[in-house]
Amino acid sequence: MKIGVTGHPGVGKTTLVERVIQAVPLKCGGMITKEIRKIGRRVGFSVHDVLTGREGVLAHIHLERGPKLGRYRVNLRDLEEIGAAAIERALEECELVVVDEVGPMELHSERFIRAVERALESDKHLLVTVHRASNHHLAYRIRHETDRFFRLSTTKRDRITEEIIELLSRGPDR
Repeated sequence: MKIGVTGHPGVGKTTLVERVIQAVPLKCGGMITKEIRKIGRRVGFSVHDVLTGREGVLAHIHLERGPKLGRYRVNLRDLEEIGAAAIERALEECELVVVDEVGPMELHSERFIRAVERALESDKHLLVTVHRASNHHLAYRIRHETDRFFRLSTTKRDRITEEIIELLSRGPDR
């Protein structure tokens, strides 16, 4: 089962992914991104390996190198060595591959793109969140090649989370 999720920033995509990981009876791996906040202000984003717990900086306002995206610079090393590597590891070791998210920062890495493409083409279950406005070919593939694609909103968040848990928790034929 391949499941894609999109929605406006702050609607709860990462929270949905975390709830699904906790609830499904599957070995989960892959990557999650989260905001880094200092004194109530967003200063960057972190990247987390679901399986190993390893984490790094995806992007930050105080980085001096890396592709610039708005106020942030993307840390390609952590994106590839933690994020893309987590997806690659999940493809080898897990039943459910999680990618949160396919967005403008992540799309600066060819290794990340290849890892997500492999996940789309694999026989593993996949839960992937995608930036709502991306026109990148990978975002297009996710929108059109997943078995189910959800547009998350605050009013539908809990219902969609439960539906995804149910889809991924079905018996052996899932």
